[in-house]
Amino acid sequence: MITIKNVTTADGNTTDFSLPSKEAHILDGEGLTLLPALIDPHVHFRTPGLEHKEDWMCAAKAALFGGITTVLDMPNTLPPTITLERLKAKKSLIQKQLKKCGIPLHFELYLGADKFHFDQIKRCKNHIPALKVFMGSSTGNLVMDDEESLHTAFRLCAENDLLLAVHAEDEALIKERKKLFQGKTDPITHSLLRNEEVALRATKKAIELSLLYGTRLHLLHIGTKKEVECIKQAKKEGVFVTFETTPHYLFLNVDDYAHLGTKAQINPPLRTKEDNDALWQAIQEGIVDTIGSDHAPHTLEEKTLPYGQAPSGIPGVETTLPLLLNACNQGKISLLQIIRLMRENIQDIYRLSPNNDYILVDMQKKMVIEDRHLKTKCSWSPYAGREIQGWPVYTILKGKIYDLQETLVQEALVMVP
Repeated sequence: MITIKNVTTADGNTTDFSLPSKEAHILDGEGLTLLPALIDPHVHFRTPGLEHKEDWMCAAKAALFGGITTVLDMPNTLPPTITLERLKAKKSLIQKQLKKCGIPLHFELYLGADKFHFDQIKRCKNHIPALKVFMGSSTGNLVMDDEESLHTAFRLCAENDLLLAVHAEDEALIKERKKLFQGKTDPITHSLLRNEEVALRATKKAIELSLLYGTRLHLLHIGTKKEVECIKQAKKEGVFVTFETTPHYLFLNVDDYAHLGTKAQINPPLRTKEDNDALWQAIQEGIVDTIGSDHAPHTLEEKTLPYGQAPSGIPGVETTLPLLLNACNQGKISLLQIIRLMRENIQDIYRLSPNNDYILVDMQKKMVIEDRHLKTKCSWSPYAGREIQGWPVYTILKGKIYDLQETLVQEALVMVP
């Protein structure tokens, strides 16, 4: 049994709290706040084929340091996860890596939609939380940009009662707009090329198809005010649509290209301060359904290449919660909202089994995000240098307590003896 004494709950009450464990532990929770461990529904942990960017041994540590005990991993690996056989092989690789590092992280794997493997949707439906459709190009080659294939994906998900998670960018418009920006090397070009119309056009299309087939639709990494307004209206009209936003659309914008350069390059790209504000307002209105990190690590060498050569994507699994806790201290979000957006709603939308994992956070603890302290294999963050107030200090995963305070400059996680 684990007993936590004098701990504060998310609603502000102080209590003693116990949960099952094979070992007996008593923690002094005075000054700490107890939250259910969080879920990151949008990670790219890069196994198989891209382990030079990330692997599950490093990523599992990063997740625990971010108060995350469950992750949903994307299919754009090498090879992409587009068949049942690849799904099983990937799961086996992950389990071996998690066993090696001693962190029994909960995980689920998306199936990637591929126009030549539609037969795999029915085969895999009981093994996956969702089908992932890339309407716009990103890392990998899973883009699905023709009308017939999109209709088929939406129809098959509806027939198999499977959630369809969509990267909503219009590939045809991206290709068209590339002609306007040939030879441009300023990283802000990325946000101009893949502008809000690129996103809005695809978002509207996905909603239309969801309505047509009755598909459960979850729109990923929504970053613009216009998309939020579009989705809000669709919800009012009874469309089964939910959506995710990410930390970089809340805490970064186009002004950050000036000091981050291609480190800030991501798909869909960064937006404006007005879009930041619209998303915070949507959180307060209860319109945003989930927050996922879109943890998409690349090496520092890759990310410091010039625009046009640098890949898109930034890490975030271990900084999402601290950033949100800091925002909570600033009055922009509440702890109960964080729990809804990063635990309860995700469980409901993806139909995940509940777990008995918890985290303890210190809402007063101040610390600067530093690259050298990060556990992700890529070892950098666009938020490096920011002082954050509010950090997870213990993660309880499957009845084991991981002390995050003892390992800020160590390689291994330390379990409480």
